[in-house]
Amino acid sequence: MDRTERFYKIESLLHQRKVVTIPEFLDELGVSLATFKRDLEYLRDRIQAPIIFDREAGGYRFDDSGTAHLHELPGLWFNASEVHALLSMQQLLDDIEPGLLTPQVQPLKTRLQALLARDDYSAQEVADRIKLAHATRRPVQSRFFEQLASATLRRHKVIIQHWHREKNTTTAREVSPQQLVYYRNNWYLDAWCHWRKALRSFAVDAITDVEFVDKPAKEVGKNALKAQLENGYGIFAGKQVQWATLCFTPERARWVAQEIWHPQQRTQTKDDGSYVLEVPYSDDRELLMDILKHGAEVQVVKPASLKKRVRDEVQKIIARQ
Repeated sequence: MDRTERFYKIESLLHQRKVVTIPEFLDELGVSLATFKRDLEYLRDRIQAPIIFDREAGGYRFDDSGTAHLHELPGLWFNASEVHALLSMQQLLDDIEPGLLTPQVQPLKTRLQALLARDDYSAQEVADRIKLAHATRRPVQSRFFEQLASATLRRHKVIIQHWHREKNTTTAREVSPQQLVYYRNNWYLDAWCHWRKALRSFAVDAITDVEFVDKPAKEVGKNALKAQLENGYGIFAGKQVQWATLCFTPERARWVAQEIWHPQQRTQTKDDGSYVLEVPYSDDRELLMDILKHGAEVQVVKPASLKKRVRDEVQKIIARQ
């Protein structure tokens, strides 16, 4: 094992056995006494690990006096957020269509590969063994995205042709783009709709044409954007927020208790192990989908209107089987 692995092994042995003798360390680590002493010196001096020798017990242990410094071992490899960021960047660069960035992309990809290739792992080994899987991704036409991004950054109005999937109709909307959001593997345009006189979110893949308007975009303040678009649940906007209370079975709680459904969510674990989750929402469509995927493992406690929506949807599902 390499040096970092030995550090983790030393700590693990001390946690498990409380007191560990030198012969036990040498046997478990498979190193010489000199190497063990160098490792121990590094842990004590550089990482401030509170390891002391207990003469009465005849071995090493952690100092439990309460005055020991907190310490953190160096990572064996990238942590979850680091590897997700690096692999996401690599995947995004691989998916780039030929365009203005083409000459700059290859040096970035080379740099990312160098970052991923650490210790005994090659960049190819990382790519073969660690995967990012994206579900339900809808392709976006490149030219429309570029036009929308340009209008958003330059603060210009645009007229979009927007396909309404539920009604299967296409309407023209004059909008003032505010921001582009990548959410659940798809792109959305948050914009002020001058027809509705309100903020709306449009799926970029449902926009079939973009026409620039030589007028400045209406500005919506950041606080107003947040209040309208982020207080509710998911991608659907609205100022009128209400709270849903969901109760998950103890079995399902083992998964859901680790999930973040909304930044402002409230949670409680009951004595029987069931898990209560409260989330705000202004439009129940996305919340309804997330509730239904848990089937009989979740109960909608309130509000009554959401309980009815779930029951009605279940009846429709049964009727189609």
